[in-house]
Amino acid sequence: MKKRILFIGLLFTTLIQAQQSVNIIPQPLSLNVKKGSFVVDDKTAIESSKSDKEVQKVALFFENYLNKVSKVKIKNSAAKGSKKICFLIEKNNELGEEGYTINVSPANITVKANTSKGLFYGMQTLVQTLPLEQGKNWVQIPAMEIKDYPRFQWRGVMLDVCRYFFTVDMMKQYIDLMASYKMNVLHWHLTEDQGWRIEIKKYPRLTEIGSVRNGTIISRYPGKGNTNVPVAGFYTQEQVKELVKYASDRAITIIPEIEMPGHSSAAIAAYPELSCFPKERTKFRDTVFSLKSRKELAEGRVKFVQETWGVFEDVYAPTEYTFKFLEDVLDEVMPLFPSKYIHIGGDECPKEAWKRSEFCQNLIKEKGLKDEHGLQSYFISRMEKYINSKGKSIIGWDEILEGGLAPNATVMSWRGEKGGIDAAKLNHDVIMTPGDPCYLNRPQGDPEVEPVGGWGVSTLKNVYAYEPIPSELNAEEAKHVLGSQANFWTEYIPTFEHLQYMTLPRLLAISEVMWSPKEKRDWKEFRQRLNPYFKSFEVKGLKYSKGDFRTLISTATKNNVLSIVLDTENPDAVIYYTTDGSIPTTSSLKYEKPISIDKSMTIKAITVLDNKVMTPKPAEQSFVYNKAFGKKLTYEKKYSSSYKASGDNALIDGIKGTKEITKNWHGFQENDIVATIDFGDGIVGNSISLGCLQNWAKWIFLPKWVKFEISEDGVNFKEIKTLTNTVLPTEKGDIFKEFKVEMPQQKMMKLRITAKNLGDTPTGHNEEKQKPWLFADEILIN
Repeated sequence: MKKRILFIGLLFTTLIQAQQSVNIIPQPLSLNVKKGSFVVDDKTAIESSKSDKEVQKVALFFENYLNKVSKVKIKNSAAKGSKKICFLIEKNNELGEEGYTINVSPANITVKANTSKGLFYGMQTLVQTLPLEQGKNWVQIPAMEIKDYPRFQWRGVMLDVCRYFFTVDMMKQYIDLMASYKMNVLHWHLTEDQGWRIEIKKYPRLTEIGSVRNGTIISRYPGKGNTNVPVAGFYTQEQVKELVKYASDRAITIIPEIEMPGHSSAAIAAYPELSCFPKERTKFRDTVFSLKSRKELAEGRVKFVQETWGVFEDVYAPTEYTFKFLEDVLDEVMPLFPSKYIHIGGDECPKEAWKRSEFCQNLIKEKGLKDEHGLQSYFISRMEKYINSKGKSIIGWDEILEGGLAPNATVMSWRGEKGGIDAAKLNHDVIMTPGDPCYLNRPQGDPEVEPVGGWGVSTLKNVYAYEPIPSELNAEEAKHVLGSQANFWTEYIPTFEHLQYMTLPRLLAISEVMWSPKEKRDWKEFRQRLNPYFKSFEVKGLKYSKGDFRTLISTATKNNVLSIVLDTENPDAVIYYTTDGSIPTTSSLKYEKPISIDKSMTIKAITVLDNKVMTPKPAEQSFVYNKAFGKKLTYEKKYSSSYKASGDNALIDGIKGTKEITKNWHGFQENDIVATIDFGDGIVGNSISLGCLQNWAKWIFLPKWVKFEISEDGVNFKEIKTLTNTVLPTEKGDIFKEFKVEMPQQKMMKLRITAKNLGDTPTGHNEEKQKPWLFADEILIN
């Protein structure tokens, strides 16, 4: 009897474990776990339509997955009494092209869909229920019913292979990774300033010269020297066909990007006639130019593949030679890609060369264009007509809106969401991929301990919280949002292992954003489902980040009191902290509620899981307590949603801004800052300051002047002083400036600070006469 009870207990435990193992990402539309399970063993057969090769292919994928985790020998036809795994095409209007249903009982597994794509996604869901342990003679799949289809039709990943090259085998591995989480678009960035990566037979120098750069800058842009190690590589047209087929078999469409009219240095290095000034030397930073390029320069070569990052002045000349070149290139590219779309870039095209070019200025007059932005619109529209004539449509980054949007273009919104919103309101399709949080080349944890990445931070939680449909769009306009995508610019991703690290686990978060219903997304529940995947990554030998153990320090206001808030993205972790600047341990103060602050202090904090410190170094933040701390601040015009820091309190939370521009700064593009602080019953002070930032490369400039005004009655204001900025807008690097006034002690009911925006980017800037940014951080009153 005891043995029987023990056996029943073990069986019950096994069933419970089977039910608990259903951790599917992205979350299905509906999932109902039932009692029992289907046991895959040597008596199991896989059935699929023998007349449909695509369906058979899906069945074979599943069989191959089973072979990786078990010793089970699956039968290809069902004998009498055998258990069956069936993949069936069956009409169901609710599921659409990519939806599926799954029914798992102890006797059978049935996956149904309208298309082989739907069956493929259903198969991937089944794969996520398979055990990690390998070599068993049987496999258990929990009994369940699933109905599922995606929220968005565009679930993409943009991979830049120009800065660093990834081999065909690496690309295949990455496509497999995408397919595991139901991503369906690979946006393949194939041409850039730093490398041309696709064979064009009519123009062999594109790969002979344009695919090779002689070295790469060391460290973050603008760099501290050159590696002097060449970076080269390109895909032959046969390899492209191979990868397109490989991706298609896994329900992924590859869309190529052939960049124009900017980011074209590699093509110009190969064919200088594409430049407005073919005989002018490529502009570069001498301090990071490779030894080989210096030698070639001395020997008379003038055009080079760029070895540093950024935006470069030498862009395509809008000549008939250039248009014929691009048409010839596209004539070879388009047949390789069955996709509806061709991405033509259109972003970050400096206009300086066009301004200097007599030909361009005459063309502007001839075509009746307003300016160089109109010339870019002409360039894009002309290429769109050619691409449309071949039965394809264009996608471009949101700069293609400038000067007038090409008639049939789809807009990829990366500079925040404004471009996508504007395009949708013009009845154009859009793909929402704002830098924050969709640029996954950014660190996903503490930038001080994570590998060097792009500017800013895109944490796992931030990615999961992203909503691709902006509130500014009504229901009809929202239909133009095709979906979203994760972007991997590889300036700081030199190896495939590093690419994996930057991808995981954030790819799983963004896959759920794109696939699952908005109302079903729940951060804590997702984070619990994610836990088993970390073990899966390790078993598969995939590199991944544990950045969500980062300790976050911020401020929050409750009942008009500003307090310090500590948080970590991992819901199972505990935080310990100190306030005296000492290193925290598990014996330090345990964080349980917001921390009151009534003096200047330095908070240090660690994240702990299972009594193990998970953070490589403590998070640290100093708070400058002053009379503005925690008061009520309002703006005449609000800061940009792209630079919102910790929210409305960011300028009065005692935290000074750093070089991390997305962290503590409020950014204003084109607008002045007019900020008013209400002190309630009033305060007395004798000094006021405002911190501002200048960074030429990021279009951030100090204000022309800052005016300080106070109100003693809460209604009328008087000017205390206006400070004129003395730093030239042409000065580069990170420049921090505190605008500060000293005065006799004054009673203040209110304070108003006005900072005047520069108005235009200065003469000589890559994007001269454009809308600059004005950044402010802390207001201090003593």
